[in-house]
Amino acid sequence: MTTAAALPLSIAVATYGHTAALKQGRIAIAGVQPQFIEVKPIVAAYRRMVRDVEFDVCELSAATYMIAREAGAPFQALPVFTYRRFHHAGFVCRDDAGIRTPKDLEGKAVGVRAWTVTTGIWTRGILQNEYGVDLARITWVVDDEEHVQSLRLPPNVIHAPAGRSLIDLMAAGEIQAAFTDNAGIGRAGPPQEGWGRGNQRLPQYLPLFPDAPQLEAAWFKKTGIYPMHGLIVVRDELLAAHPGLAQALFDAFCAAQQQYLTLLAAGASAADQDDHYRRMATIVGNPLPQGLAANRPAIDAMITYCRQQGLLAKPYTAEELFVDPETA
Repeated sequence: MTTAAALPLSIAVATYGHTAALKQGRIAIAGVQPQFIEVKPIVAAYRRMVRDVEFDVCELSAATYMIAREAGAPFQALPVFTYRRFHHAGFVCRDDAGIRTPKDLEGKAVGVRAWTVTTGIWTRGILQNEYGVDLARITWVVDDEEHVQSLRLPPNVIHAPAGRSLIDLMAAGEIQAAFTDNAGIGRAGPPQEGWGRGNQRLPQYLPLFPDAPQLEAAWFKKTGIYPMHGLIVVRDELLAAHPGLAQALFDAFCAAQQQYLTLLAAGASAADQDDHYRRMATIVGNPLPQGLAANRPAIDAMITYCRQQGLLAKPYTAEELFVDPETA
C-alpha cells in the first residue's frame, strides 16, 4: 500500500505464537501504524466489533462474522485464520443419561454457551452430517447472549433459568450433555476479564467420542475440512479507501505466522499453543494454512453448516464473504 504517511489502525487480535511477531513490532504492516488493543478474553472483542464496530481491524469468530455480514455489518473478512482445531473432542455426557452414541442425544437437553458459538456449529454439523443426528430433536440450552442480537433462534433453543449456569444445570442433571471449555461448562457468564469457573472442580463426565483423535484424523482424510475458528475482519470504508490494505495485512499476518512455524519446526518453545499445533501438523501438514484456496473446504463447510442450522438465510461462495488480497 502506498500512502504519504502511515495509516493508523486500531487492531484487536489475541496474542498467539503466530501473531506475537506482529504485535511486538518484529513484523511491520506496510503503510500502517498499528495500534494494538488488548481485549481479554478476545471473545469480548467479537461482541464489541459486531455491535459497535469499535475497531478498524479485529479478530472475529468465523460463524459470527458470516452471520453479521449477512445482517449488514460494515466489515469484511480476510482469509487469515487465527485458531484451528477439530471437533470430535470437547463434548461430554452424564453417565446416567444413557448417551452412548450420537443418536442418543435426540430427546435430551444439551448445554452450549450460545447457539452461534463456532465450536457448537462445527460439532452439530458433524453430528448431523456424519451420524444422522436430528438436531431439531435436541433441546439446546444456552446461558449467554448471541453476539448478533438480531438473530432469531430456532424454537428448540432455550435460555437457562435466570441465575443458573450450564455448570449448575449439568451437575443437577437438568441437561444431560454439554460442550466443555469456553463453549459450555468451562466458564460461566458473559465474556469478560477473568472469564471462567475459577477454582471450581467439575464432576467427571463421559466424552461422547472417547476415540476423538483417531476420528478427527479420519474425518480430515475423508473431507479435507480443517475447521477454522477466528479470522480477521477489516472495516469496509478502509478497504475501499486504501486498495492495498488487504494485501498489506494479509502479508504481515502470514509473515508472522511463518516465523512461528519455523520455531515450531525447530522444536522451540514459543507459545502455549505449541503442542496443539504440533499435533495438528501430524494430521494436516501446515497447521495454520491461510488464503482462500487452502481453506475452501472449511469455508464451504462452515457456510453449509450455518445454513443447515438456520444461521444464514442463503448460500454464499467464499468469494462473496472474503476479500481476495490479490485483487482487493
